[in-house]
Amino acid sequence: MATLTVRNLDEAVIKRLRIRAAEHGRSAEAEHREILKAALIDTKQQPTRQQVAERLAEFRRRTAGHNSPPAAELLAESRADRLQSLIGTKP
Repeated sequence: MATLTVRNLDEAVIKRLRIRAAEHGRSAEAEHREILKAALIDTKQQPTRQQVAERLAEFRRRTAGHNSPPAAELLAESRADRLQSLIGTKP
């Protein structure tokens, strides 16, 4: 295996790397390897745009006619409820 040396890292980055390693129960060096693997090796095959479009079309087909309210309407209701809870008024 090859060795990689990274120089001139900011102290904040080094500190965060050490914390992240501890959170995952690994040495800092092992954590660095995992970060590089995750960034550079496609361990999960990402769906293509076509696959995503097909899944979305299938979802829309299955949920058509269910009379669900539009997302904008649900968001407006949620915001109104949140505002009422913050200011203590009723509609």
